[in-house]
Amino acid sequence: MTTHNAITPVQELKQKLPVPLQRLADLAYNYWWSWSGDRASLFQNIDPQEWEKCGHNPVTILKLAKYERLTQLLEDPDFLKQMSALGQEFDDYMNPTETWVSRVAPQVTKEHPIAYFCAEFGIHESLPIYSGGLGILAGDHLKSASDLGLPMVGVGLLYRQGYFRQRLNRQGWQEDYYVDNIFHEMPIELMKDGHGHPLTIELEIRQRMVKVQIWRAQVGRVSLYLLDSDREDNDPIDRWLTGHLYGGNQETRISQEVVLGIGGIRALKALGIEPSVYHLNEGHAAFCTLEVARQEIERTGKSFYDIEATVRQKCVFTTHTPVPAGHDVFSSDLMDSFFAHYWHQLHLSREQFLALGARRLGDPWEPFGMTVLALRMCRTSNGVSELHGQVSRKMWTVLYPRCSENEVPIGYITNGIHAPTWTAPLMADLYNQYLGEDWKNRAVDPQMWAKVDNIPDRELWWRHQILKERLIAYTRYKVRKSRLERGEEEHRIQAVDSLLDPNVLTIGFARRFSPYKRAYLLLQDFERSLRIFGNTQRPVQIVFAGKAHPADEEGKRIIQRLVEWCQHPALLRRVALIEDYDIYTGQKLVQGVDVWLNNPRRPLEASGTSGQKVCFNGGINCSVLDGWWCEGYQSGLNGWAIGEDAHTSDQELQDRIDSESLYRLLEEEIVPMYYDQDANGVSHRWVNMMKASIKTNAPLFNTDRMIADYVSQVYVPEISASVQPILAKVKV
Repeated sequence: MTTHNAITPVQELKQKLPVPLQRLADLAYNYWWSWSGDRASLFQNIDPQEWEKCGHNPVTILKLAKYERLTQLLEDPDFLKQMSALGQEFDDYMNPTETWVSRVAPQVTKEHPIAYFCAEFGIHESLPIYSGGLGILAGDHLKSASDLGLPMVGVGLLYRQGYFRQRLNRQGWQEDYYVDNIFHEMPIELMKDGHGHPLTIELEIRQRMVKVQIWRAQVGRVSLYLLDSDREDNDPIDRWLTGHLYGGNQETRISQEVVLGIGGIRALKALGIEPSVYHLNEGHAAFCTLEVARQEIERTGKSFYDIEATVRQKCVFTTHTPVPAGHDVFSSDLMDSFFAHYWHQLHLSREQFLALGARRLGDPWEPFGMTVLALRMCRTSNGVSELHGQVSRKMWTVLYPRCSENEVPIGYITNGIHAPTWTAPLMADLYNQYLGEDWKNRAVDPQMWAKVDNIPDRELWWRHQILKERLIAYTRYKVRKSRLERGEEEHRIQAVDSLLDPNVLTIGFARRFSPYKRAYLLLQDFERSLRIFGNTQRPVQIVFAGKAHPADEEGKRIIQRLVEWCQHPALLRRVALIEDYDIYTGQKLVQGVDVWLNNPRRPLEASGTSGQKVCFNGGINCSVLDGWWCEGYQSGLNGWAIGEDAHTSDQELQDRIDSESLYRLLEEEIVPMYYDQDANGVSHRWVNMMKASIKTNAPLFNTDRMIADYVSQVYVPEISASVQPILAKVKV
């Protein structure tokens, strides 16, 4: 949609750069660089200090680069060779002769792609429009779709201030603050019409017309379109509709979901994109089904019920929430104020319209549920792990009165992770040596992963030790920065130099500090936890990270308790909490820890993916049997299960059972195994479990397998796609 006469951001950046360096602009405006073999080193080498300051934003680093520095790079043959090699790799990637999807599902074309809707996307830390697991999963979904050649476009919102930022005061209390994103300094492009003006769509929200403009982020071969209401010709209130991710009240939430769902469909039409399938990733986007219906009614002149089956055939739904309270619902009064003008366009009465989102028909006080709407208007629905599929079928039996619980039409496709993004370069290099340089393209092949046994124990151990040292250095940097900003005493600043020890068994715990995640489980028996973590002979240390939602007072109190625990004299060197968790911190954690701890209340973890990332980096999971770990865990072989199958509805009792199990695992199994080391400091029993974790989990819990499942089970169910091995790129 960009006019031929308009100067694109890429072209504008090229004009600033010397001609031999202009390829840098092409790379900077496509997030492919973030999971390439080079990763960030090309941009980081321009100015390492500025790279940290700008949040790893390649566009900013190039715009700020002084001419003198650019001319120095022109004289650096190594830099020029690195840039040339990366540019050639990029060209080959963007113009493949064949892809997995072109072979198994050629009916999915660029002219009619899959449209993937989500409220958040975690592509990279330089695009802060994500809060956690849902967004990271969505980002990985787009990356693997790109790798496998699946024609797809993403649709989301561009938040002016993203999710909140976190700092802790001297009492350990979380303080929330926001930072403006400067869109024109980010690797995104404002879409223009044929006259060079921003391409916009219009929506009626709260009896006002709101103009929404469209930005594009390029994620490999996939375009991610982001909607933005922050325009001068909008009412000041409406400019903030896309201000914060998951912020504001119910009116803000429904407004954002109108923009995402209805606005997203109108944006695709304005862009000239006619999707073959609309994929709703969580219920936030469910209103898109109504707009697909409205446009079909407008096109054909038929009634809603005449075109309902046609709409349903085009729409598919993934749910991520295992408890009824976690699903968005809106009162009938709120629906009246937002949709009184809209249901007439669907040729529906108020009662007929509200019934689309009602769990129980005929109840005038029944709220309008977004998940209910999605389940009614989509031809397939799935949870994100086998257990979550079971939980979802039980939760939504009320919508299917003629079905037994097992017959409720909600399946499952277990989540995975994008291996090239989350595997540390040091581990990727090891896999290149022992698995083959095409290992990233064969992530689903168990026979390839079996070659992990060929890696010498000492080499795997010491590579992981290096990654642990990198995590500790990063943790010290972040903790020192926080203490300086709080104005803490000099002795507290100096103490950071001895925080954590690379020779000590290291646990990682990073997630949203919601009470059901039970970050406090280690503290159930304070004295026992002190004995484990304060042990002078076989010590244990832990790194925490994560945020509590601004409205979650209990979650904030959990963080405060952990901060108090960190300050116990026996634990000053053994416990650390990293503030302001983001993708970069997450990468360092999953790449560097020995053990990944996950202890939610079962079955409240729909899937979880952090533990999957750990597997690719030689870490081992210690988790409650919930989400994906129910499918990944093999007793005595590849990790540990907290509490095994001891389940009770008494939450306090369950906490005691699980904390006792966790303490026992640490004292009797995990710690002794780790410190059973030979004269070279290598624990061969530990390395055997590292290898088993990689071999059993890596082939299953990756997004190449996940995308293949979506293609064969959801997007194009008429095909039967073999996924072993998936070759993302075919050499000719």
